[in-house]
Amino acid sequence: MAGVSAHTTPDAPVVDDALVAALREDLGAAGYTVDHVETLLGPVASGALHRGEALPALRATAGADDPVAALVRTFVLGAPVPARALAAALPTLGVDGARRLGLVTTAGAGDDDEVRAVVDLRPYAAVDGAGEAAWWVVSDLGELATGRALRTDHVLGVGGASVTLAQATVRGPRGRVLDLGTGCGVQALHAGRHAQHVVATDLSARALAFARFTTALAGLGPDRVELRQGSMLEPVAGEEFDLVVSNPPFVITPRRPDVPAYDYRDGGRSGDDLVRDLVTGVGDVLAPGGVAQLLANWEVRRGERWDERIGAWVDAAGLDAWVVRRDEQDPAEYAETWIRDGGTTPADGSAWRDLYGAWLDDLGSRDVESVAFAVVTLRRPVAGAPTLRRLEDRTGPVRQPLGPVLAAGLEAHDALRRLDDRALADVRLQVAGDVTEERYLEPGAVDPNVVLLRQGGGFGVTVRAGTALAAFVGACDGELTTGQIVAALAALLDVPAADLAAELLPAARGLVADGLLHLPTP
Repeated sequence: MAGVSAHTTPDAPVVDDALVAALREDLGAAGYTVDHVETLLGPVASGALHRGEALPALRATAGADDPVAALVRTFVLGAPVPARALAAALPTLGVDGARRLGLVTTAGAGDDDEVRAVVDLRPYAAVDGAGEAAWWVVSDLGELATGRALRTDHVLGVGGASVTLAQATVRGPRGRVLDLGTGCGVQALHAGRHAQHVVATDLSARALAFARFTTALAGLGPDRVELRQGSMLEPVAGEEFDLVVSNPPFVITPRRPDVPAYDYRDGGRSGDDLVRDLVTGVGDVLAPGGVAQLLANWEVRRGERWDERIGAWVDAAGLDAWVVRRDEQDPAEYAETWIRDGGTTPADGSAWRDLYGAWLDDLGSRDVESVAFAVVTLRRPVAGAPTLRRLEDRTGPVRQPLGPVLAAGLEAHDALRRLDDRALADVRLQVAGDVTEERYLEPGAVDPNVVLLRQGGGFGVTVRAGTALAAFVGACDGELTTGQIVAALAALLDVPAADLAAELLPAARGLVADGLLHLPTP
């Protein structure tokens, strides 16, 4: 049939250009958006759904004549609906068209016959460094809809990790972008907004089928998003990209036949070897100045600091590196998280205990005391050796999206490298608009004993400042040069200007690197 994808995979949707266009028209006309769904469900049912409980949403949509109610019941909750209800929600595509796309199964041809979803199809809205965007994402139905543990070749939809990566990605015009381990295609959607060409890879043929459908539904054809099957960097060996994004299968899973391995999260390697190989090898496909961003788990073994293992990998990579640790779990917490993720709970009795023991045994065999999670940003220098090595612990709240914060940090690093202290003294710094100052005084005291400079956005950096640094930052309004401020403060405090400069200039560099102070725009 003309317009039908030549790529067919069992139990996965099929792309037919005309039918996909009809689906896109119907979903848009119905107003099948994140806001509409949450309004329809209300805060109680929406909150329960986010926690994995379907009953309040089923009650909220029962008997509703809103087309979105039929779409939610069918494609989010996995409930059977009468054919006439889905036909009313998809008037252009029709139930038969949805069946031909591999989205639903039908019990018969009558209006009252039941239709059941084969896939999860839901709206997705996000704010990344390129602004607001909204799409529809197609994936496998989850445990909430099926009532069963996940199949090992399950294709995951939009999860917390994929949103974290999308919001942390440095955006801006790019020639070629690689989405490594694309899954259902979430990162490819984001990259398609600012890249001339996207290559999306995955080892799973089913995942690529879902990614093909998701990107086609967004209007991104193979001329914009090219899909390739293969492991890790093999499908793009010898090529170069301006940006690489990867939510890789980083979960550390026991390699035992009685422990299921899920395609979307398990890379088939022992321990954290997959992440190590990606960190140390991704530079091979980066163009000069190209950036790679990925999510990572790694083991923190007995006697190690959290940054030792990942630090050795970034050193071996020969790239600029900025690692932001966001979380750390002990072996028991880690095991519980990923056993539940696969659909097994303590209510499953011996199955839960057997998996729990396997995880503890595996991590214990390598003396793992905790597992760290981080957002890793790597950059290939345009020339010469790497100059950036930031390994930071930022486990507190952050304000998303982080992509612009990371981009500004890379730019600030490069600018500071070009400025020696004499040149920095001639610069007019300006305090960022989200910075506030907190002063703490003992009762009856005139001067504060603690001054905190707080960043309102980004990573929410807090700096404890002495009297001189607090006064310095307060004077950074873009009018006076750094040298003029230092000279004035030296006179006021009656200290040698050179000594004060030796104290304040390194601190100023740190504040610029963290985004609390801004360099003038060229």
